[in-house]
Amino acid sequence: MTTDPNLPLEDSGISKAIDTPAPKSTGRSRLFFIPLLMLTLFTGAVIGMYFQPPGLRVFFNATGLQPGAGTETPIAVAIQQVEKQEQVAVISEGDVVALGRIIPLGDVISVATPSGAGDARIAEIRVSRGDVVEAGDVLAVLDNLPQLQSIATSAQANLGVREANLAQTRASILASQAEAKATLERAETTANAASADLTRMTSLLERGVTTRAEFDETVARANEAGRDVERAIATLSRYATGSDTVQADIAVAEANLEAARADLARATQDLERAYVRAPVRGTVLDINARAGERPPTSGMVDLGDTSQMTVEVEVYQTLIGRVTIGDPVTVSARALSQELSGTVTAIGLEIGRQSITSDNPAANTDARVVDVIVTLDAPSSELARNFTNLEALVRIDAGRPE
Repeated sequence: MTTDPNLPLEDSGISKAIDTPAPKSTGRSRLFFIPLLMLTLFTGAVIGMYFQPPGLRVFFNATGLQPGAGTETPIAVAIQQVEKQEQVAVISEGDVVALGRIIPLGDVISVATPSGAGDARIAEIRVSRGDVVEAGDVLAVLDNLPQLQSIATSAQANLGVREANLAQTRASILASQAEAKATLERAETTANAASADLTRMTSLLERGVTTRAEFDETVARANEAGRDVERAIATLSRYATGSDTVQADIAVAEANLEAARADLARATQDLERAYVRAPVRGTVLDINARAGERPPTSGMVDLGDTSQMTVEVEVYQTLIGRVTIGDPVTVSARALSQELSGTVTAIGLEIGRQSITSDNPAANTDARVVDVIVTLDAPSSELARNFTNLEALVRIDAGRPE
């Protein structure tokens, strides 16, 4: 359509539509609502997590969802758990609640290899989990056993040689003593005969029947026979009881025998390096190695006296003043079919760092605590014997305020 240029613009609606620009404020106002909407959603989420109104709880119950369960550290759940723990810390004026772990009497013993086993490996394991062993029973055998047995056999043989040597020395002394005694008797007989000849030759010489030469020869024989007697007496005295010669020979043989006995004792003691023995009576809780492996430094067999179970409780230092020996105790855990009961039998004398902690990421892991030992009664001990190191909630009826 053509517009007449002579017509005024204000009289033409079409000209207004063409010449008037479109308004731009509508697009800007829409962009303003975007941050406002995000702020509203964020505020609603915070309010929902903090207050959790009934409508939101109904939604979570209906859908099976949990607040914050989609993360590894659920903030809302952690805060609730911390609040619950703070509420449980003191249930009444007398109760003290703390975490503990169920342990055998005297705790778990990690049995290691004998001292001096060196680089020996495990040749045989003679027990299984659950076996009850007595003190001194062999739990495992190491592969250095043949070598140590060979050394012990050699030491035993050497001891036999030294014993025979001592017996031979004593027998030789007795034989030499008998020989010296016979020699003395023979010399005395010869001397007596020579003395008789000398007496006879002296008489003949005085009567002039014999010559001087024959007389001198008889005197020489008598003197020689006398010296033979003295020599035999001296030889016999060497083998007399208490003489230095005999004592020295026997002393050397006895010293060699004692050295052989010491070698055998050492070899027998070293033989124990091949055996891993139970230090006390108890139940085999776990085996941390297999045949052919090198024994771990932390211990190859876990042993515990499960005939009497106890609970190690870590009581906060601010609450330990309430606890006394003999206080009744109740122990509970999800793994237990019923609550356990016992009494406080020991209270530690030192304040240390907490070692038993819950799986709550917001829990205090650096608390100062005192160890308290609770001895379970017979029925509770029987129920707890298969739950060593189980974390439990312990309630001590202290009976008096802090």
